[in-house]
Amino acid sequence: MIRSKICPALGLALALAACQQQPAAENVSVPTDNTAAASPVAVPPVEPILDGNAPTGAAARQSSAEPNPAPPLTDRAERSETGARAILLDFARAIELKRFDQAYDLLSPADKQRWSRADFAAIFKDLGKIMVAVPTGTMEGAAGSLYYTAPVTITSADRDGRPVRIEGEAVLRRVNDIDGATPAQLRWHFDKVTLDWTH
Repeated sequence: MIRSKICPALGLALALAACQQQPAAENVSVPTDNTAAASPVAVPPVEPILDGNAPTGAAARQSSAEPNPAPPLTDRAERSETGARAILLDFARAIELKRFDQAYDLLSPADKQRWSRADFAAIFKDLGKIMVAVPTGTMEGAAGSLYYTAPVTITSADRDGRPVRIEGEAVLRRVNDIDGATPAQLRWHFDKVTLDWTH
């Protein structure tokens, strides 16, 4: 009985002694400075995969498909120039991503009479990577409505590598909070878009 109690204690003592006799060189990988052990490792962000079914409008700006989705706009911001810019940027982004159906859906009824869905997509046929610039525009009021007008410049290259430039103007409109206006009239929407090839 006494022998069975001594053996485990003796074995533990021998194990501890063996650990203490390990060469110091084996402990080089153990950090001696606490700051080194606590330093975070930088992980590069994962690039999102953009699918062809992303929503438009405010939902698109909040989509997880976007690397840095914009926060939803307040009612006051929606009614201001910020709201007009948001719709215009949705249009520009859809064209850059070659989601021409999404861009077409934002057009006014008058523009949809001028271009069929196929005609609109044909404007960008055979283009490579597309870049859309929509600089800051101007706001003005007339006849109970607000209008936001901004230039649109689309650049790309055709199949042969020749530069392509399309210039135009986008006009967005909303009714200026008058009685009897419908919710659709109170939201910013496209009133007119012109897109002309310059080459």
